[in-house]
Amino acid sequence: MDTPLTVLQITDLHILAESGQIMAGVDTEQTFKQVLRHIHSTYSNIDLLLVTGDLAQTPTPSSYQRIYQSLKEYPTRTICLPGNHDDFELMLQIINGDQVNCTKQIQFKDWQIISLNSKKPNASGGSLASSELTYLSSALEKQPELNTLIALHHHPIPTHSLWMDTMTIENSDALFSLLKNHPQVKAISCGHIHQEMQSIKDNKLILGTPSTCFQFKPLSSDYTVDENKPGYRIFYLYPNGSIKSTVFRLPDSDFHQ
Repeated sequence: MDTPLTVLQITDLHILAESGQIMAGVDTEQTFKQVLRHIHSTYSNIDLLLVTGDLAQTPTPSSYQRIYQSLKEYPTRTICLPGNHDDFELMLQIINGDQVNCTKQIQFKDWQIISLNSKKPNASGGSLASSELTYLSSALEKQPELNTLIALHHHPIPTHSLWMDTMTIENSDALFSLLKNHPQVKAISCGHIHQEMQSIKDNKLILGTPSTCFQFKPLSSDYTVDENKPGYRIFYLYPNGSIKSTVFRLPDSDFHQ
């Protein structure tokens, strides 16, 4: 096969208002930085880093500035999108550099990555506004020859954790109905679920990625924190449209709560 694109996904940073604050027994800012260090010490050629929402647990100028500065320490093209905890207007103001920003679409030779905003105002669950679906439809129609990866925050299919599945994308049927006309879409990857997921729906690969902080136990009826380490996902996107994707967890040597 020809050389693939290398795309890394991190998600659900849940950075608090001030450095050193703890959530669910975890210093979320420190584990975020540990994941970044591990990624950039492991992979030398990263084409894109995707940050798929809930960057901040407490969306303040300080929290986004600290996130932005941490991401800027590395020479990696980075796209951020909002989760249910984020203030997207504030994100757009602060995370807006040439290298690290909230761009909705990026194109490569054989692939495009499209970021969607699934944040529903004043809700934990997700929804895709008509403007997001229109944007997606237009982007796909303009570039039918480009293999496509869609990134968003909320999960578009159930995880079979009852409490988590009250917070799916409520109009995911509209998303999948649109995508039936676009076979160039090869995969959708989400955050929000703080766990690994891999499934297939309508010939699309559906992936979920662990958080950079605390994890949720799969197949749980109620909110339950898991003992798994923070993690991230790597994608190898090949010119022919095939994908290889794996989740990695921080090794004990790199993990310090």
